[in-house]
Amino acid sequence: MCGFSGYWQAGTADVGVASRMASAIAHRGPDDAGVWCDASAGLALAHRRLSILDLSPAGHQPMVSPCGRYVLVYNGEIYNHLDLRAELMEEGGAFDWRGHSDTETLLAALRHWGVQDALTRLNGMFAFALWDAAEQTLFLARDRVGEKPLYYGRSGESFLFGSELKALEAHPCWRGSVSRDALALYLRHSCVPAPLSIYQGIFKLSPAHFVAVRAHGADVGQPVCYWDMFQIAQQGAATSTAEPQALADELDALLNDAIKRRMTADVPLGAFLSGGYDSTTVAALMQAQSARPISTFTIGFHEQAYNEATHARAVAQYLGTEHSELYVTPEEAMAVIPKLPTIYDEPFSDSSQIPTYLVSKLARRTVTVALSGDGGDELFYGYSRYPKADALWQRIQGMPLSLRKLVSQCAMFAPAGMVESVMAYLPRRLRINQIGTRLPVLAQLLAQPSPEGLYQQLVSHWKTPDKVVLGGKEPDTIFLRPERLPPVGIREKFMLLDMLSYLPDDILVKMDRASMAVSLEARVPLLDHRLVEFAWRVPMQYKYRDGQGKWLLRQVLHRYVPRSLMERPKMGFGVPIEHWLRGPLRDWAAALLDEKRLSEEGFFNPLPISRMWAEHLNGKRDWHYYLWDILMFQAWWAEKRRRCVLE
Repeated sequence: MCGFSGYWQAGTADVGVASRMASAIAHRGPDDAGVWCDASAGLALAHRRLSILDLSPAGHQPMVSPCGRYVLVYNGEIYNHLDLRAELMEEGGAFDWRGHSDTETLLAALRHWGVQDALTRLNGMFAFALWDAAEQTLFLARDRVGEKPLYYGRSGESFLFGSELKALEAHPCWRGSVSRDALALYLRHSCVPAPLSIYQGIFKLSPAHFVAVRAHGADVGQPVCYWDMFQIAQQGAATSTAEPQALADELDALLNDAIKRRMTADVPLGAFLSGGYDSTTVAALMQAQSARPISTFTIGFHEQAYNEATHARAVAQYLGTEHSELYVTPEEAMAVIPKLPTIYDEPFSDSSQIPTYLVSKLARRTVTVALSGDGGDELFYGYSRYPKADALWQRIQGMPLSLRKLVSQCAMFAPAGMVESVMAYLPRRLRINQIGTRLPVLAQLLAQPSPEGLYQQLVSHWKTPDKVVLGGKEPDTIFLRPERLPPVGIREKFMLLDMLSYLPDDILVKMDRASMAVSLEARVPLLDHRLVEFAWRVPMQYKYRDGQGKWLLRQVLHRYVPRSLMERPKMGFGVPIEHWLRGPLRDWAAALLDEKRLSEEGFFNPLPISRMWAEHLNGKRDWHYYLWDILMFQAWWAEKRRRCVLE
């Protein structure tokens, strides 16, 4: 696991500039650093290394091919690199291998097969930049699911690229201007979805894509998709006919192989363990393949509604792992908040970013690599919102859209107090708790013309961000263009939307930045592309059965862990932000949400924000999701301005 950066411009390349860009992301690679420049081409590549495989200088980057034509900087792990070496040896004859790093294997594969063909053969998480001196072309590429980040774009006369935005910001030509359109999307999704970034003209390369850059970065081609999730979903749905026992056996074998490959390292490794199905599956299969107790890590909270540590401890005791847990006080958790703008570079407001950072910091005390259970919900229908959205759509789709919109408008303008009063006269079995505050949300869902639109509203934070962001217009997304989606079932569409948005833009960003902030490599075995392709071949009846998701995954896990140990309600990985905003975080939040400050900075309409803040403080309504979005942007903007003053 590493970090890289670089730039390309007309004129000469400066080693000092490239070094400063790499130093900005030193946390991603504290073990080694390197810079390579082609002065005549105006290109510079820089790298920071976290040594995982082949700790010797043979794994040093930037790495130049033996022929001198290609230069590679790379972040990630190629889990099948030994298989690729064997294939290369068979096809290409003798390779003069200098070491056993996967970087060297990747460079040889790109040289031998070409970029697109090599990408289709890789099993791993990665982002890389490859310079082809003969063709004067720079290739940028990203892994299939989006585990590793890659930003790129022009600033001034330079084309900049790197693993994190702070590397680009270290270039003297950097001129970052906030994209208000991206800001509108951020308020809806609590993150900035690819291919946008928070800055105008700077983009994230989308998962499973590569792009060719020429003419000193003035000619940036259209990103090319080399692994199509639409096609995988459609083909998988059309071929899902196997019996459950055969599917469970295949899943068991795939899981074991994916985890075995991710246990390869020349440094200590362990696993995050929450006690839920996904992390327990990873830990159980790791332990089954290990000759000694594996290391597992859990964060606990004294607030029971947020504490999973007791469940994780019970699982760890059963598996016999070497378990570490840390109970975090509110003061320790809140001490992370000032670090978040620097860790994430962009506004990012999934509040589970806090415990994710803390558990990464705990693990880094004893290991350099940790396996995570992310991905199980998206692949095996694990989120409770999936059946809720499906049930709601089934109820309303028979009603004409014009009538639904009329009812929605009436409900939107109904006074909350009046609705609560009417509800009080109904029989108890017909009452809906907090109907006055829930009615506007239900009204917005009722007016949606498609299940995709309904699902977007269901997962959105701010439902109408254009009305809050000044001068911003929310860009079109896949949620609002259902005709782009493949012809699969409604339930499958919900999962596909998360695979394309929530997973890469939120979950994987959260894990990558939190872990790399403490120089820890996080690996995600459930997102092995073979498992993703397999999951889409599993019929829905074997994902969701008897009112429970992940049915097939549960059958496999129960081969390793007793069912009785796992039967408990699903919990999220969060912290009590709603209570902290009324208590110890109140002064901090009040300063950032000050109406005069919001007006002067000019990003937001302060009126709805001030109303929400007042209602949250007096307990009238819980607005913490909405407020945390604004607070994380405000904290990010304050940190950005502070750095500009210091520079």
